[in-house]
Amino acid sequence: MSERNGLRYGLLGIALIALLGVLGFIASRPAPATTESAAQTQVEGLKSLAELDGKAPGRRALEIQSWQTPEGAKVLFVAAPELPMFDLRLTFAAGSSQDAGAPGLAMLTNAMLNEGVAGKDVTAIAEGFEGLGAEFGNGAYRDMAVASLRSLTAGEQRQPALDLFTQVVGAPTFPEDALARIKNQVLAGFEYQKQNPGKLAGLELFDKLYGQHPYAHPSDGNEQSIPGITPAQLKAFHQKAYTAGNVVIALVGDLSRADAEAIANQVSQALPKGPALPKLVQPDAPKAGLTHIEFPSKQTHLMLAQLGVDRNEPDYAALYLGNQILGGGGFGTRLMEEVREKRGLTYGVSSGFTAMQVRGPFMIGLQTRAELSQGTLKLVQDIVRQYLAEGPTQKELDDAKREVAGSFPLSTASNADIVGQLGAIGFYNLPLTYLEDFMRQVQALNVAEVKAAMAKHLSADDFVIVTAGPTVAQKELPPPTDKPAALPSGVPEH
Repeated sequence: MSERNGLRYGLLGIALIALLGVLGFIASRPAPATTESAAQTQVEGLKSLAELDGKAPGRRALEIQSWQTPEGAKVLFVAAPELPMFDLRLTFAAGSSQDAGAPGLAMLTNAMLNEGVAGKDVTAIAEGFEGLGAEFGNGAYRDMAVASLRSLTAGEQRQPALDLFTQVVGAPTFPEDALARIKNQVLAGFEYQKQNPGKLAGLELFDKLYGQHPYAHPSDGNEQSIPGITPAQLKAFHQKAYTAGNVVIALVGDLSRADAEAIANQVSQALPKGPALPKLVQPDAPKAGLTHIEFPSKQTHLMLAQLGVDRNEPDYAALYLGNQILGGGGFGTRLMEEVREKRGLTYGVSSGFTAMQVRGPFMIGLQTRAELSQGTLKLVQDIVRQYLAEGPTQKELDDAKREVAGSFPLSTASNADIVGQLGAIGFYNLPLTYLEDFMRQVQALNVAEVKAAMAKHLSADDFVIVTAGPTVAQKELPPPTDKPAALPSGVPEH
């Protein structure tokens, strides 16, 4: 999953599905394919599809090493000597769920890391990384905040890059002028999202789903909270949440174990001293029901959610596979087949579990013509109800297993993918053999086990539903057909 310098403040606003990378899936589903093609091809050679003979492509076997620094930081390391570079990723339990009454505090703290250190402003920091051929990245989400470094491993680049990185992460100065600038960007983003019905629906959905729980408020804060956050609050949050005891250090690259230990120790020693933050409490089950947001548009956004599972749920593999069949696998899923292919009601419909430290959401999202919105909503609910009652067919299960096996190698296709996997494995306290365990569990599942898991954790009657669009007279849905007469009225609104 890619990270963004400057973080999530700007006109992008608040992500519609709140981490749907984010990181809840990162240790279980394939990451976007980014290749390290030239060197890897020379090592392994190209393999044609014919050579695979119907078998799933191989994936990189990872030898994960793990230890703890004297300051209490958990370290996960994979040696990858194919390229003369390394990826370093720090994952802190410092997401917006730790905002404690000041929504946006975690986001602003993370966004301000590279805005100033002693003797350097944001420009000098950016030029410092660029001059070394290094890349700095950061991001803040509900569960976590991350900071990352990619650098060449040659000593003349590696050590200066690490020195600058540890300054940025361990001793930011939070300059007031930079904070004012970022606040203005965040507030401009809030104005932008008022014109986006999907953003508005997403905000309302999390509020209804989580109530008073820390997951309820958006990671970017709100118009009321952002203006009042001070540099002193950022410094206090950094001292509390960016500690060595509250971080997972993930390292992948052309490094020896001794090199990796030296890097981890330098990072750990540069961070504030302190323990891990307390774990979050589980959210209470919300009251099911529908909320409508009136918005002048031709299409209506439909969002359905209920509490799903946390990242350590034993049924996770069964739920992942079951959702791939329902709506998580793109074309060919139950939802896409019935809603788009047979009736032409939407360009796309998807479902997914976002498993987090505590119960994350299970969500379904789509948009359709306003005059068909009520019928489409009922259709989606009926599809879920039937699927939970009957479970998948054997063919659906077999097809989903092949798809997972075929795409799973992408989860370790590059060093950046691997370091993201290591960060998630460490953050959610998964076993070091997690990737292999997950694939083995998925392939061993049968129809009855998937059906039982989906029915245990989901109910067609428990959805919190938010719709955003105009109030118009409704029409009956077209009957299902192999060639729907009507297509969606326009490109999806974002």
